[in-house]
Amino acid sequence: MLRRAGALSLWPLRGATPTPSGIYEELGVRPVINCMGSFTMIGASRKRPELDAFMAEASRHFVFIEELQEKVGERLAKLVGTESAMVTTGAAGAITLGTCACLTGEDSEKIRQLPDLAGMKSDVLIQKKHRNPFDHAIRNTGVRLVVVETPEQLVNAISGRTAMMYAFATFGEPPATDLIPFEVCVTACKKAGVPIMVDAANLIPPWDNVRRVAAMGTDLICISGGKHMCGPQCSGILAGRRDLIRAALLNSCPNEDALGRPLKVGREEIIGVWKAAERYASLDFKELERNCDAQARWLVTELGRIPGVTSGLAPYEPSRHLPRVIARWDSSIRLTSAECLRLLLDGDPRIAALPDEPQGVRFAMFLGESGDEKLVARRMQEIFARAQTA
Repeated sequence: MLRRAGALSLWPLRGATPTPSGIYEELGVRPVINCMGSFTMIGASRKRPELDAFMAEASRHFVFIEELQEKVGERLAKLVGTESAMVTTGAAGAITLGTCACLTGEDSEKIRQLPDLAGMKSDVLIQKKHRNPFDHAIRNTGVRLVVVETPEQLVNAISGRTAMMYAFATFGEPPATDLIPFEVCVTACKKAGVPIMVDAANLIPPWDNVRRVAAMGTDLICISGGKHMCGPQCSGILAGRRDLIRAALLNSCPNEDALGRPLKVGREEIIGVWKAAERYASLDFKELERNCDAQARWLVTELGRIPGVTSGLAPYEPSRHLPRVIARWDSSIRLTSAECLRLLLDGDPRIAALPDEPQGVRFAMFLGESGDEKLVARRMQEIFARAQTA
């Protein structure tokens, strides 16, 4: 399994590795090699270089934002497979605006009333296992989350107060026994006339996962534009039913008396995420997977050569194959996970990874460049050579 990889092909961000930037040096900010994954705290991903020209051109002209959203939304909807779409401030922005749309529809009085829900629907259904920090983007609207754990609870929880259901969808393996299958959620919501909104931020790659969710009759889909898609960092997509997208647009910028007014996307981001989505949807994801997997397997082999260290690949997620390398070491080596991560960040080059407690680290190998794995291997060799002689 842990064979040495041959020469690596560069993945689609070929040539994106920047030369040392004077702007960061001026600030005293040291860039990092990203082995954490698509985490916003470190910038999530790198914007595809070819987007710069499109976004620069967009910035040089005045346009009506609503008209631009409509035209770009038509293009995005075709890529996703929905009736309509719009550009948002990340997937979290899409979640908030999608919730607003389900609460208010196109009623201007209700739009101005948010987050005061007096006389309005106020419940959002969610599975207990689907609770996560991003559901705060739903609670921003003032709603009450109604938590369910079984199909029977789901059906019984639907009432005249129910505005929508928020859910995740997975593909690739049977659902966990303590989860209500996504298909069951869709059927129950459709029967009751309740919209269901899917957080698809962690469904790509591949792009087909998004289209599969759309084909299942999902009312709203929230997509991140600034993570694996490598669009503008502050961009996302809300796609779905035409009436709900119209309502989401009315709840968002440039409309001034709306809860979503602070969730402003500029014409540059609108153009940027459109062009990023077009390119992303046409990628050869099998080839991308092979390249990243070869990079990860090479690192597994090299880390396994360090005395006292065992290494391997973390299990893939059910819906997407993104390689993560785990390195663990013997308890005889006086080095904790936190200490190893600190040494990786303090060194040169600066490497950001994740802990695997109590004595281990994880390296995500799907957002970097060919050659990053060699830098990681060298730094780990240096760290453990010192730790073993301490």
